[in-house]
Amino acid sequence: MSKLSGKKLVETIKQKGKNLEAEMSFFDHLEVLRWHLIRSAIAIMVFMIVAFSFYDFIFDDIIMGPKNADFWTYRLMCRIADWVNAPDFCVTEVPGTIINTQMAGQFILQINSSLIIAVMLGFPYLLYEVWLFIKPALTDIERKSASGFVLYASLLFILGILFGYYVVVPLAMNFLANYSISGDIANTITVQNYLSFVATLTLGCGIIFELPIIIFILSKLGIMTPQFMRKSRQYAVVVILITAAIITPTPDIITMLTVSFPMFLLYELSIVVASRVYKKRMKAEAEFYNEDEKQAEEKK
Repeated sequence: MSKLSGKKLVETIKQKGKNLEAEMSFFDHLEVLRWHLIRSAIAIMVFMIVAFSFYDFIFDDIIMGPKNADFWTYRLMCRIADWVNAPDFCVTEVPGTIINTQMAGQFILQINSSLIIAVMLGFPYLLYEVWLFIKPALTDIERKSASGFVLYASLLFILGILFGYYVVVPLAMNFLANYSISGDIANTITVQNYLSFVATLTLGCGIIFELPIIIFILSKLGIMTPQFMRKSRQYAVVVILITAAIITPTPDIITMLTVSFPMFLLYELSIVVASRVYKKRMKAEAEFYNEDEKQAEEKK
């Protein structure tokens, strides 16, 4: 009995040691994550201070840019209107008055907009911190295949931001600002609503442009396959057109197609990405099974 109880005691101590080791490993990961979050927060704070320091330029030229008739997109639209002889396509004025209705509204506006600019500027660094956190958990092959994650995701995000700011925002703003159901109703917009409108469309496009990266990750996990995406292309077209109609609520088919065209390209690019990942996974599995068969034949 004493021998059995002694063995149980030793096994209990060993099991307790394993549990403590696992708990320490878990808390070690939490500590690593905490430092990644701290560095990310510091980076956002630095970019926020920079944006706060140059706020006159940011507010006048960037935030209020789509509201001015001399915005780059509107000037380009006027040139196109001259080429195709369509004067209605030229934007010479964006009607509406922007007001502040709160005592601390303008101060809050400066804080919120500086934070939004900081997130946009610091997005590549945030991705880099995410990469540093997940990198130790990957195998050498996975690290090699995902080595360009930060670069590609950052480029797609920047392209999405530029597309949203220079295409989606001015087109949507021009339509909504000129839309009227009665001449007795004046468009008076709060500055908070204006900032939310510009930021939501701009950041939304930046996130939408991350679709190939999301498909790459889902393909790596075996959740998404190129066969499924090809079969679902017709449904994807409907979803893209609905999304474009929501982003730019305008009856103009040209505007909707202008917004949806990059989404179609992103979907097709995502199919290519999923196809490459699928072929590599099938090749790796074939090599693995061939190796097993060789070892089995050698044992015989």
